[in-house]
Amino acid sequence: MSDTTPEAPEEKIEKPAAADSAPEPVDDLVTTHHTLTVKRRKLAYTAQAGRVVLRQEVVKDGKSAGHKPKAEVFLTAYTLDDADPGTRPVTFAFNGGPGSSSVWLHMGLLGPRRVLSGDVDDLVPPPYGLEDNAESLLAHSDLVFIDPVATGYSRTVDGGESKDYLGFKGDIESVAEIIRLWVSRNERWLSPKFLAGESYGTLRAAGLAGHLQDRYGLYLNGLLLISSVLDMGTLRFHEGNDLPYSLFVPTYAAIAHYHGLHGDRPLDDVLADAEDFASKELPWALARGARLSTQDRAEAVATLASLTGLSESYVDRVNLRIEHVRFFTELLRDRGLTVGRMDGRFTTWEVDGGREHTSDDPSISRIIGAYSAAFNHYIRSELGYQNDLPYEILSGETFQAWSYKEFEGRSVSVVESVSAAMRANPHLKVHVAFGHYDGATAYFASEHVLAQLQIPDELRDNIDTAYYPAGHMMYVHEPTRLQQAKDLGDFVKKASNR
Repeated sequence: MSDTTPEAPEEKIEKPAAADSAPEPVDDLVTTHHTLTVKRRKLAYTAQAGRVVLRQEVVKDGKSAGHKPKAEVFLTAYTLDDADPGTRPVTFAFNGGPGSSSVWLHMGLLGPRRVLSGDVDDLVPPPYGLEDNAESLLAHSDLVFIDPVATGYSRTVDGGESKDYLGFKGDIESVAEIIRLWVSRNERWLSPKFLAGESYGTLRAAGLAGHLQDRYGLYLNGLLLISSVLDMGTLRFHEGNDLPYSLFVPTYAAIAHYHGLHGDRPLDDVLADAEDFASKELPWALARGARLSTQDRAEAVATLASLTGLSESYVDRVNLRIEHVRFFTELLRDRGLTVGRMDGRFTTWEVDGGREHTSDDPSISRIIGAYSAAFNHYIRSELGYQNDLPYEILSGETFQAWSYKEFEGRSVSVVESVSAAMRANPHLKVHVAFGHYDGATAYFASEHVLAQLQIPDELRDNIDTAYYPAGHMMYVHEPTRLQQAKDLGDFVKKASNR
C-alpha cells in the first residue's frame, strides 16, 4: 500500500547562468511515503528516487577552479520512518554487468515492491505485474539502490565523457562518492553499513570495501555477494588459462542433472564427484598436455563426458576443454534446444542446429520484459519520478567499452582488496550466495577464490556461504527467494553488532 503523492524536490538557490551556458544540473530527488506489512507488522517508510549530481574538485595551475558537475547518478532509497539511525543498518545495492542497472536486486529480491515474472515452467505473460514484497530486506535494513553511470537514468552531464566512468577505477570512485554523499547528507556515519552486489557488482563491492576504508575511513559491517566473481581469471576461457575449464565442471554437471542426464542420482552425489574430478584429475590431465598417456586421456575423456552429459566424441574433439557458451549450445543439441547461461534451468529453441554459440540466453530474454515493465511503471506511478530518458536495464555498449587498464598484463582481481579490508577491519563479515545452475559465475570458481583470500585463519569464520537450486538471478526461483531473503536478513542482523 502506498501514498504516491510526491513531495516536490527541495528548492535550491542558484546563481544565474551565463547566457551562453546551460544551467548547472541539480539533484532532482522526489520523496514519497508508503507502508509495507511484514508478518502482521506494518512498516512505514519513506522512498526517495532521483538523480544526485556527482561533482569533482577541479584544480588548474595549482589553484582551485571549483567543484564542477561531472555526472548525474540515479538512486532509489528506502528508509524506515522513526528509526534510530544509530542502530538502523543501511545497505547499498547494485548489480553488475558491467552495464547493468540495479533493477534485478531492487525489484527481484531486496526492495519493498517486487516484479511478478514467474519462473522456468510458469512464466507470467505480458503485461506482468507488481506486488508488495513481504520478504524485503527493508524489514532489517534501509536500502539504497545505485545505478552506476550509463545504466538506469545515470548519465554524464552535458560535455562530460562517459569513459571517465566506464572502467574499474572510475566506477569504484564514482560509486564510492555517491555512498559517501548519501551517508553524510542523511547523517548515517554511525549506522551499520553494508554493500550488496550481484555478479560484477560483487567485484565492485569488494573493491569498494577497500576504497571506502582507504579514501574516506568508511568501514563496513558486511558484504553481501550474490553470484560472486572476485577474480576474472577463474571465468575467462582463453588460451593459456586452463583454470575455468576445471572450475566450471561442477556447474556443467548440475545443469546436466537438472535436464535428466544423470538419471535418478541425487544432485549432491553428482556434485561431489564433479568437484573431486575438477580438483584433482582434470587439472593434472590438462597440465600434462601431450605427455598424457593414451589410457589416461581416454579415462579423463570418459569421466568428463559422463559428468557433463556431453558425448565422449565431443569432449575428445575439444581436447578436454569445454568452454561454457559452447556447453550451453551443445548439451541439448539433440533435442533442438540450448540452455541459459545465467540460469541453466531455462531452455530455448535453436533454429540453427549446427551453431557453435547460442543465439539467445533464455534466462535473460524470458524475464527482462517483466522487470522492464515493472520498473518503468513503478518509478513513475508509485514513486512519482519523471524522466523521459530510457531506463537502461542492460547496456551492451557499456560492457564493450569497459576498461580494465589497471590490470594490464594480469588477471582482473580484487582478492587483495577484500583481503586487506578484512585484515584492517576484522569485524567485516562476508556473505556469499551461490546458484548451482549459474553458468555465468560458477559456484566452484567462487569457492576457489574464497580459499585464496589472504587473511588469517581466525577471520575465515567471518565468511558465510549459502547454496541454492537456482541460477544467477537465483531469486526468480520462488523457494530460493524465500530462503535467500531469510538468509540475508539473518546475516544483516548478526553482522550489525547492535
